[in-house]
Amino acid sequence: MNNFKKIGMTALAASLVSTSVFAGEVTVAGKAKIAMDGYTGTDLHTGTGFSMGNQLTFSGSGELDNGMTVKLSFVLDQNDDKVADKNTTVGSRNAGAPFDSHSVSVSSDAMGTLVFAGEGGSSAASALDSTAAGDMWDNFDKKGGVKVKDSSPGDNSLMYTLPSMVDDLAVSVSYNPQLSSGKTDNGIPSGGAAETGNGTELGYSATYTGVEGLSVSYGVTDLDRLGTLADGTTNVAKGDQTAWSASYAYGSVTVSASNSEYDITGTASDQETSSYNISYTVSDAISIGYGQEEISKTGAVDAEFDGVTASYTAGGMTVSAGMQEASNMGNAAGAANQMDYWSLSLAFAF
Repeated sequence: MNNFKKIGMTALAASLVSTSVFAGEVTVAGKAKIAMDGYTGTDLHTGTGFSMGNQLTFSGSGELDNGMTVKLSFVLDQNDDKVADKNTTVGSRNAGAPFDSHSVSVSSDAMGTLVFAGEGGSSAASALDSTAAGDMWDNFDKKGGVKVKDSSPGDNSLMYTLPSMVDDLAVSVSYNPQLSSGKTDNGIPSGGAAETGNGTELGYSATYTGVEGLSVSYGVTDLDRLGTLADGTTNVAKGDQTAWSASYAYGSVTVSASNSEYDITGTASDQETSSYNISYTVSDAISIGYGQEEISKTGAVDAEFDGVTASYTAGGMTVSAGMQEASNMGNAAGAANQMDYWSLSLAFAF
């Protein structure tokens, strides 16, 4: 962790309240990572691919003289904004913009925490929809596998976490009053990219951790979107996403489960994603796990994923390995929808 002390944040603070900032600082976090992976299947064998981690997170914070805390988070990740298949040329894969998620938060014990996400924001439901098994589907979606749909608002969204009213209970509300409808990967709109779009998202979530070893979360986000396609037609989408997750740790064993339902009224794009995972901590350095994911779509066969993971940590070094298998990965049967994936990585935290 590198610390750059005494970074002035007076300009930021002045835009919020007329006061000054004390003990301001900026920290930079990241990790050096080298990885290799590959795919095999009846109709596919891509061999071994190599990659490295290229993400840094800059975090700034300061305390106002009225007791409020202001934080800024900014991520540099070269290829995050560019969607490219791993089989594309190196020049194409590395052409993405380097800027990624960024947000500003203002908090105090009395008012809670308000986060404004300029990019990479989550709704109350999408903040909970990572699967218990670790989003294995994401390793197959660029190879023809199904992509999980969510209500993530993306840019210029708000998340407010209420101050503590009940011990071990956290309640949050999300809102985006100017939602773009150009999220074709979520079925809104369908048939092409949107030239213009607007709409709203409003959601809430709650997380309870009052029992030792247990964590339970539930969230709902309502969708109301209107978009105009490139051909001039209008696309209206209304619906919601509901997500829940639960985990329980007992000794060296942790069992977790998750579920997300994405429902758009009057369309065939409804989707349900369910998952579970069992992990075992062999020692302070070694852990292993097994998980499954199932993605159901209206009128199609279920996509199924399962896999095992193992990791070894010593000091700041972590060696991770995984093997995953996909069946009907594009919500369709056939040899082209059966595939295996393996990965091996070496990471050093700093």
